[in-house]
Amino acid sequence: MTPGCRYHRPMCGRFSITTAPEAMRALFDYENLPNLEPRFNVAPTQMVACITANDAGARRLEFFRWGLIPSWAKDASMGARMINARAETVADKPSFREAFAARRCLVAADGFYEWRMEEGRKQPFRIGMKGGGPFAFAGLWEEWTATGDGAGISEGETVRSVTIVTTVANDKLRPIHARMPVILPPEAYAPWLDAANDRGGLLSLLRPYPAEPMAFYRVGTAVNNVRNDGPECTAPLRHAV
Repeated sequence: MTPGCRYHRPMCGRFSITTAPEAMRALFDYENLPNLEPRFNVAPTQMVACITANDAGARRLEFFRWGLIPSWAKDASMGARMINARAETVADKPSFREAFAARRCLVAADGFYEWRMEEGRKQPFRIGMKGGGPFAFAGLWEEWTATGDGAGISEGETVRSVTIVTTVANDKLRPIHARMPVILPPEAYAPWLDAANDRGGLLSLLRPYPAEPMAFYRVGTAVNNVRNDGPECTAPLRHAV
């Protein structure tokens, strides 16, 4: 189980997005400019920054709850088990297939975390791009309306939620974990968001990101606790391991 987090999924269970709003907008080309505070330790059930597109292709930055709640779910608790969707089954699995067909998004990030056993303890790593720039996970979103009170959600309230698609790890990341989130290159943003793209075209985008542009480093245990959401979570581990 990922340390400090009771929502266990194979990958990805924690990430960061600390990039300045202007740089985010330049990369993702969305029309609005909402307030975007830096997040160093994003966890399941929290709100995450997602980029969507309308039928005309115009993009917006929106905030969805992490952990997809299918439209047919009886309550919101199902979302805690749906933070990831496997690329191999996402087009057919009942929980995700409708969102895959019609409600895709980009999940903004500039790093994600994974843990590996080292000398009898779980050592956290922060993984991202060389240079630390932002990138996008392939995401699916869904809209769900509560039929009763529960989990802080009032009856009749509509919740938009999101899941991150995962695939097999590339050669660089495989020693840390067997899977990784699907990271889309900028040229894939438009095809992934395009409502008219067919199943085959979409599935072809769900592949491991190339190893060479990526990098990772050890971080301290501050990231283990979801209550920690400051620069200490992303700081490189100073002492030798």
